[in-house]
Formats: sequence, C-alpha cells, structure tokens
Amino acid sequence: MSESDTRLAEAAETAVTQCLAVEVGESFVIVTDDRRRRIGEFLYEAGKERTEDVVVVQYPPGPQHGAEPPTTVAAAMRDADVFVAPTTKSISHTRARSAACENGARGATMPGITEEVMVAGLDADYQAISDHCEDVYEQVSDAEEVRVTTERGTDITFEPGDREWHSDTGIVHDAGAFSNLPAGEVFVAPETAHGTYVVDGTMRPHGLLEEELRFEVEDGYVTHISDDAVRAQVEEGAESVGRDAYNLAELGVGTNVGVTELVGSVLLDEKAAGTVHIAIGDDASIGGDTEAPLHLDGILRDPTVYADGEEVALPR
Repeated sequence: MSESDTRLAEAAETAVTQCLAVEVGESFVIVTDDRRRRIGEFLYEAGKERTEDVVVVQYPPGPQHGAEPPTTVAAAMRDADVFVAPTTKSISHTRARSAACENGARGATMPGITEEVMVAGLDADYQAISDHCEDVYEQVSDAEEVRVTTERGTDITFEPGDREWHSDTGIVHDAGAFSNLPAGEVFVAPETAHGTYVVDGTMRPHGLLEEELRFEVEDGYVTHISDDAVRAQVEEGAESVGRDAYNLAELGVGTNVGVTELVGSVLLDEKAAGTVHIAIGDDASIGGDTEAPLHLDGILRDPTVYADGEEVALPR
C-alpha cells in the first residue's frame, strides 16, 4: 500500500471508529457518487472491520449542492443504523438526510470531500474539537444578538431568536445524531440578520478567493451580491423557490484547531478555528424554516465576534 493509501485508510478508520463508532451487527451505508468512489471504497474497507452489514450506494453527482439524492439512496440512508456520505455535491441540507436522522440513523456527510481534505481534516483529536465547540457554544448560545466584524468591511448583526445553536463536534455516537466530516463548528440558523459581510476566504464556485465578495443583508435576506457566479447560483435557486433562495441561512464559527490554513474546500475551511462562515439559502435542516435547493457558505478570515456586546474568545 502506498503512503497516500495508508493515510487515506487511517483517515477512514478515524471516521468509522472514532467519529461514527460503527459497531458489530449495525447496518452501515456508504453513500457516494461516481467522482468520490475511491473515498467510498476506503470507508467500506474500514466498515468491514466493524460490521458485516455494510454496503456502498453510488449514484451520478447531483446537479448542485443541496439537491436531493435519488429516492433509492434516500431510502437506504433512512433504513440504516449508520451512514456516511462522501459526495461531490452536498446532501447535508436535504430532506433525505433529515429524514434519515429523524428515523434514528446517525451519520455524517462529506460534501465535496477530496483525498487531501479527508487526510488533513480527519488527522485530528476530535475530543479536543468537541471541547472547543463546548467553549464557543457556552459564550453564544444565550445571546439575543451576535455581531461579526472584520477589517475587510464586514459588519453584520444576527438575531437567533428562538432558534437553537448547534455543535458539530464530529462525535456521532447517538441515534439520530449528525455531523459533517471533517467537523468542528458551532452554528445557528438566525431568525433575522442585517448588515454587510465580506467573504475573503473560500466560497463556491470559486474555491479559495483571489478577490473579496461583498453581500448586503436586510431583514434576513441577501439583497446584494457583488459576484456574478454566486449571484447566478442564487438566481437559479430562486426559479423554483423565489425569495427563499436569498434567505440568510446560517452563522457558523469554526472550532477545528487542526485546520491551520484555508485550502479552498468549503467543507474543510468552514471548520478552521477562528473563522466565521455565513450561508445563503436552505436552513430547514439546521433549525430554520426555509427550504431551498442551495446552501452557499462563505468563509471570513480573522473575524471579531460579539455576543450581546461581549467579545467572544475564539479558538485559534
């Protein structure tokens, strides 16, 4: 086995054992697509060491992030004890994923995962990540107002309202539990938001940005997008759901201290400790009430975060 294959095998074992804790006799489904099959195969091999009831379900890559997988894939996820989904397009914010967890399946999605990101993001101490999540959660969970500023021009205020904050620790041991992998964030679907945010890290479809992207937000909806490509994605979503495509869907704080630099992968970069990410579109799967066929995260470097006026101590 080559060195790269060895590292992939180790990362897959971390996912299956430390994060998902697959046990003997459990049904374990790996959902993947044509472009992520190799990662799926490593997870399958790791799964076979834990249970004999393990299968790979493969389908063509979805048209965009947030698009529903085929009904047969959704059924396999729903009926499993444990699932993991290394896919090209994200299925984190889909009804299929939500329904699986509501039915008692525990699982993790790995949207846009690459071999490099898998090795980098899963070579981490997930108990330490969990501790950082708890620390940030305690500082923000009761705040009526959270403000984010940056030297690049971000000044945006979020009101969580009755929405609950969530911790994505990567520890997925309980029935119905869910996480991204790689993991490490504390996030909320705010009831409303207003202000300006400037993305200077990573955002689809560009990856790691060379130019900043500017967004204006009023009453919980994005009213201005400076970038043509991002605007086109939102406009496409609006063709089916109208204004909901412009919903300000998420505020998240990265807590994975193992991620020391941004690499251009939203999946990994949004977890980088000390960053903030803000998303547009669907929030129904994370505690909101807006369903949309997209969920577009933008990562902000070096933010300052205030909870009810008190500066939040971010992990670095």
